[in-house]
Order: sequence, then C-alpha cells, then structure tokens
Amino acid sequence: MQFDDVHRVEKAKKRAIVNQSEARNRVELFRHLPQYVHGTQLPDLESKFFQLEPIHPSVYKVGLQYLSGEVSGGNGRCIAMLLAFREAIKDYSTPPNKTLSRDLTAKVSSYVSFFIECRPLSISMGNAIRFLKNRIAKLPITLSESEAKASLQSDIDRFINEKIVVADQVIVSHAITKVRDDDVLLTYGSSSVVEMILEHAHELGRKFRVIVVDSRPKLEGQGLLRRLVAKGINCTYTHINAVSYIMHEVTRVFLGASSILSNGTVYSRVGTASVAMVAHAFGIPVLVCCEAYKFHERVQLDSICANELGDPDVISKIPGRADLGDLKNWADNENLQLLNLTYDATPSDYVSMIITDYGMVRYS
Repeated sequence: MQFDDVHRVEKAKKRAIVNQSEARNRVELFRHLPQYVHGTQLPDLESKFFQLEPIHPSVYKVGLQYLSGEVSGGNGRCIAMLLAFREAIKDYSTPPNKTLSRDLTAKVSSYVSFFIECRPLSISMGNAIRFLKNRIAKLPITLSESEAKASLQSDIDRFINEKIVVADQVIVSHAITKVRDDDVLLTYGSSSVVEMILEHAHELGRKFRVIVVDSRPKLEGQGLLRRLVAKGINCTYTHINAVSYIMHEVTRVFLGASSILSNGTVYSRVGTASVAMVAHAFGIPVLVCCEAYKFHERVQLDSICANELGDPDVISKIPGRADLGDLKNWADNENLQLLNLTYDATPSDYVSMIITDYGMVRYS
C-alpha cells in the first residue's frame, strides 16, 4: 500500500489492530512508506491480548516477537510465521455454512494483515504466504476437515524443510568449494547461511580467516563474531566505514540476501551494496548466498520505491557513549529528519556469483 495515499491510509487505520502513531518528522522522499513512532505499539498490543478474538494466540505471539525484534532475519521470520500458521490451522474448525478453503484463506489473510501491522513482510514471507494460499485453494473437496488440516500442516513442514533447511545445506555444499586454505573471507552483518558455510569449512579443516564487517544500529555482526570465535575460527571485526581500508586483504566476499530480483538485483540488509561495490573496485569476487524461495519476479532499480524504515531514534544514540547527545531531542526540530533504512539494492554489476540450492550462477 502507498502510505502517501491519504484515503487508503484512513481505511487501513479503521481496520488496524495495532495503534500506530505517525512520526512527526517524516522523510519526504519516503512518504510512501509507513513511518510510525516506535516504542508505542508493543505495550498497546500487549494490553489487548484478551480482546483479539480473531487472532490465534500463536499468530499473536509471533507478531509481538516481530515488534520487539526478538525474531529477525529472512529465514527466522518466515519459519516463525509458517509455524504460527501451522498451529492456527491445527486449531481451526470450519464455521457452519462455510467452506474450509474460502474461510481458511480469509483467516490467513487476516493473520497476514496483523503481521504487516507489526512489521512489513519480507519478500520471502510473501512467497511463503502465496504457497500456503495456493495449497489451501487446491485442497480436494472430497477431503474431510481433519484430512485437509493434516495435509496443510504437512505442506508447511515440507516447505520449511525443503525450501529452507535442506536448501541451506545444499548452498553450503556448493559454497564450500569456493573456500580454500589461506583465504581471507569477508562477510557483512550476520547471515545464517554464510555462518553455516564458515563453520562447515572450519570443520573440514580449511585454514582461513574471516573479516566480519558490521554497521550500526543493529550491529548484527557482533553476534556472528562471538559465535565464530567460540568455534575457534580466526576473525577480525571492523565497521563498514573501514571496509575500503581492509578490503586489500580479502580474497572473497560472502554475503547473504533477503531476495534476488528478476533483473539480478540483490535486495539485502542496508550496507550490502556498499560492501559489494568496494569489493568490485578492488577486483574481489562477491558471492551472494540466497535460497531459491527468496527469488522474486519484481524489478527494482533503487532502494527508494520499496523498502522498510527502521526506528530513527536508534541511529541518534551510540551505545556506551552517553556523552554524545547532540541529537537527543532531534524530533523537536521540524527541519531535521533521520532516516534508518533496513534494506538496499545491489546492482548485478557488482555481484560475481549467486549461490542457490539449485546451483551456482555466475553473473560476470
């Protein structure tokens, strides 16, 4: 939905379960994206727990986890959503004078709307939702309710296993052929599949070093760094502003992705494009690891038309530096807007290879 369309926004507000307060200092270029005051939704939603009859408790729980940031990452969010749907289907019973396929599709749609209010869907989640709705629509009418529910639960389990769990294992088996002794591998942020590749390479006895590049405000790389060091992997940690300084040491760059678009654009956590472009300038191969279920037919040339805006307050604060409070009351200045983008788009020109569960695709 275009959030700069006043009439459509008003209609959406009337249907909304989560009370959202629009941010005062909205960034003009991104008015088409939702910009809300962060920190108010979670307490309001928690207070409504016993009032939300149409929302299944498992769906409600996952929505709260999205809001709080407890569940994050493309695969993590998708799996949590599908498991919530699985529980909701398990407890579902068809109302009188209604058909299962139509009523359950409407239920799933209402759950999806709730998730969107908590946090905009990732592309992978959208693909998973389409899969589930397609399976519901194709249920044979001869099946009993219990058989139909069992079939859908089995479909969800199969999707998680084949499209995510096994897919990651296949990607690791492909990517491991690109890791050699004495390599210096650079990764950005924290990608679950890249982490699996690095751990597997270490288990095979490959001698390599990892450079973890990180950026505020999420600092996801710190968690990855701790886990890799705990496994005994030799690591270096740096922030994205120093990536050009350290890139001359690197032999390969491994990146995760939120999605691969039909024009070859890599849609991933903000900062990925910068890392890929610096690597390209140094002549370093950039390998992007992405499960096939995250591919999308959309074409995107920039990070403006479609994106997600994070909490602007978090970039005004630096953890451990209370003395840096120049932006403490930034929201009171109507001429100042802070922008915290979640994703960026990396053109295919800066990617050497895509590694998927269907194989490796060379870009250039």
